[in-house]
Amino acid sequence: MIAHLKGTILKKTEKGIVLSTGDIGYFVFITKYILAETKEEQLIEFFIHHHIREDLSTLYGFSDYEDLEFFKILIGISGIGPKVAMEILNIPSAKMKNAIINEDTAFICKIPGIGQKTAKRIVLELKGKVTVDVLEREHGAVYQNMNEDIIDALMKLGFQKHHILKTLKDLPETMKEDEEIIGYFLKHN
Repeated sequence: MIAHLKGTILKKTEKGIVLSTGDIGYFVFITKYILAETKEEQLIEFFIHHHIREDLSTLYGFSDYEDLEFFKILIGISGIGPKVAMEILNIPSAKMKNAIINEDTAFICKIPGIGQKTAKRIVLELKGKVTVDVLEREHGAVYQNMNEDIIDALMKLGFQKHHILKTLKDLPETMKEDEEIIGYFLKHN
């Protein structure tokens, strides 16, 4: 069972990367946030979930162990496989955790591959297990009101998510347009 990989990115695709670890290249599925932050020829390492079925062997990579553990909890829920779990992890964790805590099944149903029954099952099984950490609690309102594309765009420019949220928590309420928000961020950095 593969638990960790370190290597160079040979190729990026829509859902993952080909990771060279010397003489062997592995295809590793990763979230869109990790994918946006990586470049070909970059040295990188992942905690790995090696998913084995009788007809398939796939690798899912996570930059921190907490995300790997959350992924394992998700695939333990009836009706959620690795691909749907990755779609869930493509949602900012604070938004997903808030949806679970607030039993917002309508938000959860927006995730590809999740219907009403599965959304209710996620809430039922995870409500007591999910907590919002200090950073997410401080910046939760920013996450709730922020267009994900803005955070993605700023992360592509090389800024860290916690830094983006810390700066945008003081965003004037009158600023609604994406361009204004990005301009505000860049001006205050």
